[in-house]
Amino acid sequence: MKTLSQDAFAAAERYLILNARLIDRARFANRFHGGPAGAVTHAVRAYQNPDGGFGHAIEPDLRGTGSQPQGAEVALWALDDVGAFDEAIVLAACAWLEANSTAEGGVPWVLPSVLGDERGPWWQPQGEPPPAALNPTAPIAGLLHSHHVKHPWLESATEFCWRAIADLDEVGAYDAMCVLAFLERVPDSDRARSEFDRLGPSLRASAALDPDEPGHTHSPLDLAPTPESLARGLFSDEEIGRHLDRLVETQGADGGWVPNFPMWTPLVAHEWGGFLTRSTLATLAAYGRIA
Repeated sequence: MKTLSQDAFAAAERYLILNARLIDRARFANRFHGGPAGAVTHAVRAYQNPDGGFGHAIEPDLRGTGSQPQGAEVALWALDDVGAFDEAIVLAACAWLEANSTAEGGVPWVLPSVLGDERGPWWQPQGEPPPAALNPTAPIAGLLHSHHVKHPWLESATEFCWRAIADLDEVGAYDAMCVLAFLERVPDSDRARSEFDRLGPSLRASAALDPDEPGHTHSPLDLAPTPESLARGLFSDEEIGRHLDRLVETQGADGGWVPNFPMWTPLVAHEWGGFLTRSTLATLAAYGRIA
């Protein structure tokens, strides 16, 4: 079993200091040094628009200033990470989500307004008009449930998620993470467990079990970033262990970890590198793999 040494941890921290965005440095400081949650809250607020949504590259591949559904998800994960679901930030975001949802009750993967923004080439609206999507409606709804947020949007979004999940037979990796984020947090745990059991084989199949599989893949640790994750039971101790070992092995000479998807403009390499380095350290810590 491989663990990240103290020197390797220090190198990762140095990478973050030199390269990561403020929001990722503040999350790291909160997780590993008892830094204030308020620093993360203030960083998140800087990405929020007057309409309540989030833009300004809080999702690094969406470079535009305008609000997008994915921006709301990234913002809520950051607040959840430090246990600081600021009411003003969150309720404004809920109002934006309600205003930008489809008749189905959820928000699209990306809004057509993205076409006027600089962005990664994969950010294209799906359909005309684009339909509601589990990615990112499901994780947003799950996070709101876990913090007991009360807003009319959450009811319609939850019903959309249940319908969309019930229609699934096979789940791709991105949708798998979204479905799990919802099922882990929604109050109806019996219904969630039933859907998890039904979709279990497909959820497992969405992860690359070989740690060395090339390309843009998702590992079991993406689905189960902590031992308490709902998806942890989909994978054996040996499978999880191999991927944890591989994380330790793949730390770069500069102390960081690099994404396995295309870096379409130079700036995002370190923005994603900072995001990924912080999240990798959090996963290694959760599984007891930091010395």
